[in-house]
Amino acid sequence: MLIFCGLGLGDAEDITVKGLKMVQSAKRVYLESYTSILTVGKEELEKFYGRELIVADREFVEQADEILENAKENDIAFLVVGDPFGATTHTDLILRAIQRNVPYKVIHNASIMNAVGCCGLQLYSFGETITIPFWTDDWQPDSFYDKIQRNRTRGLHTLCLLDIKVKEQTVENLMRGRKVFEPPRFMSVNQAASQLMQIIDKRKETGDTELAYSNDTLVVGLARVGSDAQQIRVASLSRMAQLDGSVDLGGPLHSMVIPGTELHPLEIDMLRIYADDKNDFDEKVALMKK
Repeated sequence: MLIFCGLGLGDAEDITVKGLKMVQSAKRVYLESYTSILTVGKEELEKFYGRELIVADREFVEQADEILENAKENDIAFLVVGDPFGATTHTDLILRAIQRNVPYKVIHNASIMNAVGCCGLQLYSFGETITIPFWTDDWQPDSFYDKIQRNRTRGLHTLCLLDIKVKEQTVENLMRGRKVFEPPRFMSVNQAASQLMQIIDKRKETGDTELAYSNDTLVVGLARVGSDAQQIRVASLSRMAQLDGSVDLGGPLHSMVIPGTELHPLEIDMLRIYADDKNDFDEKVALMKK
């Protein structure tokens, strides 16, 4: 059997009791290493689980032959940070297991999709989640803007997952077939805020007057949700862009929320706790009510 096990969001101890028992009894244990990260490394996980972990990068998982063949004869554990269904790659792996008549089981855990409620915004008021990718000089996609606009039009919050680059190759190394990889990169909330501001500047240039948000829109920056080092900051989009992501919120992983246009009084009270400038926060909330 192929067993998908969520590890939660914090450290080694966030695995469920059921998941830990499975890890300790499985024939082999693979650790998916590219859709997210924990605050501790592979060695710390191995020490706590009492098992050797086999790191599975994107290329390895997308091929998946070794994992699926082993799961035909033995219990094979596939560990995923957060919840196993937090990335489409894992759904694809399940479909391939079914095609090969390999039984599978899922052990769920917390993910950013539900833990984001820690900032005080109510989960049932979230709309479609988006991902903000790293831009390059010649690649600056902004199709996710339309999803933000649809959410805001309906008064719904938008969870923004921020890009991570793990074991990525440059175009030159990829074309030359060289297995040389770039250092890992993790987008911070200030980088995401800056890109969001650039998008509305471009929309203004095209004459768009019905913008989804402005530089004064309140946003929520979150870092290392679920860990002891969790950080939450609430500020205007322009202020968030000015923060030093590595200093003001600390290291990865970061996420961002663009609140909806209709906030419940309890949501306002909770957000105010994390406001970067409480007077400025009160002024912007007052404008939202007009």
